[in-house]
Amino acid sequence: MDTGPVSAIDVLLAAARAGLDRVRPEDLAGELAAGALIVDIRPVEQRSRDGHLDGAVVIDRNVLEWRLDPTCPHHLPQITDANQRIVVVCNEGYGSSLAAATLHRIGLHRSTDLMGGFQAWRADADRAV
Repeated sequence: MDTGPVSAIDVLLAAARAGLDRVRPEDLAGELAAGALIVDIRPVEQRSRDGHLDGAVVIDRNVLEWRLDPTCPHHLPQITDANQRIVVVCNEGYGSSLAAATLHRIGLHRSTDLMGGFQAWRADADRAV
């Protein structure tokens, strides 16, 4: 069945994800326990509506690269070098894939994102209860 042409953003998203070792929602706690920096890039409105992600650092998407680049004078103190494991979380796992791919481009090669974003993590947490 032909679904029509593939959109440019779908191509970009597939390319971004091809270079990532994406994290499943059920594995996020293990990443945090192993020392990964979990970065929540959801807007304040989504965090207010849906809740916060325990253990995550909130960074607005528009300053993400500056806060995570260890060579930038504006980086977070938690970022000590380019080998830091970083897991980016957005609402549904789309924007975080693009953000993590951008982090790769500035040398943070252990950056990745959470499959399905906060919503998938919350659904997984709800099933576990």
